[in-house]
Amino acid sequence: MVKFGFRRWLYLYVFVGFSCLLLISCAVNPSAGKTLRVATEPAFPPFEFQGKGGELQGFSIDLMNAIAIAANFKVSFQSLPFDGIIPALQAKTVDTAISSITITQERAKTISFSRPYFKAGLAIAIRADNQDITGFDSLKNKKIAVQIGTTGAAKAKSIPGVQIRSFDSAPLALQELLNSNVDAVINDAPVTLYAINTGNLQGIKVVQQLLTEEFYGIATAKNSPNLTLINNGLDKLLKNGTYSQIYQKWFKVEPPSLPAKLPFENQTNAGAPKILTSIGVILQAFPSLLQGALVTLQLTILSVVFGLIGGSLLGIVRLSHITPVRWLARAYVDFFRGTPLLVQIFMIYFGLPAILQEFGLTFSFDRLSAGVIALSLNSTAYIAEVVRAGIQSIEPGQVEAAKSLGLSSVQTMSYVIFPQAFRRMIPPLGNEFISLLKDTSLVSVIGFEELLRKGQLIVADNYRAFEIYIGVAVVYLCLTLLSSQAFSRLEVWMNPVKRQRKYDT
Repeated sequence: MVKFGFRRWLYLYVFVGFSCLLLISCAVNPSAGKTLRVATEPAFPPFEFQGKGGELQGFSIDLMNAIAIAANFKVSFQSLPFDGIIPALQAKTVDTAISSITITQERAKTISFSRPYFKAGLAIAIRADNQDITGFDSLKNKKIAVQIGTTGAAKAKSIPGVQIRSFDSAPLALQELLNSNVDAVINDAPVTLYAINTGNLQGIKVVQQLLTEEFYGIATAKNSPNLTLINNGLDKLLKNGTYSQIYQKWFKVEPPSLPAKLPFENQTNAGAPKILTSIGVILQAFPSLLQGALVTLQLTILSVVFGLIGGSLLGIVRLSHITPVRWLARAYVDFFRGTPLLVQIFMIYFGLPAILQEFGLTFSFDRLSAGVIALSLNSTAYIAEVVRAGIQSIEPGQVEAAKSLGLSSVQTMSYVIFPQAFRRMIPPLGNEFISLLKDTSLVSVIGFEELLRKGQLIVADNYRAFEIYIGVAVVYLCLTLLSSQAFSRLEVWMNPVKRQRKYDT
């Protein structure tokens, strides 16, 4: 009995001892095993980009991994567009972000920054054969490409008479310059110089560096406990020389000295926006959103008209008895229905001019023309199938009756088959119109300021993503409801039976 009691007390002491050690270790290092969701846009070499195998690389990626080791936590990188990073931090769908985010007082109103981790500035890039632009003062009345939501975009607004084209990433802005669609690009100097030095951008030069002195910071949500953790890890790297090693790996020089504090204090959280404030933000944005809605309607109407013409012809060709012609029409339909519209827009606006320039031909697209062409070509493929199905829905006996009356094939299609088929096509054509109206938002990737891009530009200024995108959604909803009603009335007007019933009632 005594032996048994001794063992029982011994096991109890061991269990209590281990429990105490576990509690002490957790108390000493509460972040152990913690995983932070880190947002980044991997389209900004040499800071953040994807390697050949698809893995994330760059100065910022290496630095964040080193901070995680120093502060004893783990990281899970999540790719986001640059203009979506701050809204994601506000919504707390990510814990922190490292994406070459310049520390500004305006941004500090909505998010918190770590101590500066990189000293940078803006540079002006132009084509190598451009002799007119020699500095910032010579950009007056020029066309400038920028990345949306960046300090380069803010700097470009101060140029008198400037025409600004905003893109989702720096490579797209630089490609716009290569295609001779703009006169210059204002972008972060290290990124532009890296692209030129690696040979990825040929025919481009930098005429003025460091228009501004800027610092990058790691961003978190307001009052985030992760900010202290990140600052502690970054302090360790700066003291033990790890930061210098990472800097020299990517830039081949010694790093400049960095300030220990922000140029201004992180502003405290003013609390969640009140409902009246949110309504005020939406109302203030509505005039600009309505301007974008007019552009959206313009794109949609032009694309549907051209798509209807091309789709009608292609749909008839799809029914041709000539096999090669029928196969070519089928190949067109399969290609444009089988590839994403976004890819088609990139191919037409960025790809075609780049390919033609390889052959020594100078060619560039107007953004409206490129958008209408891409949307029309895509719409043609879908409308062609609607037309083909509509024609095939007409009874074959009507064709035979028309031939017996002496009508030719063209006359039969024009006066007998197509008018009846068109009435049956109206509902699916209405669906195509509404789908195309919403698909015009994809044209924003080439900097065309339709409804969605107008909203993105407003968010880039005030960081009120929820309210602005609610406003964008409401405008789209109104446009689709009006379009749906218009097609419903057209369907009644085109149908003699329904029209007669309406008059009888």
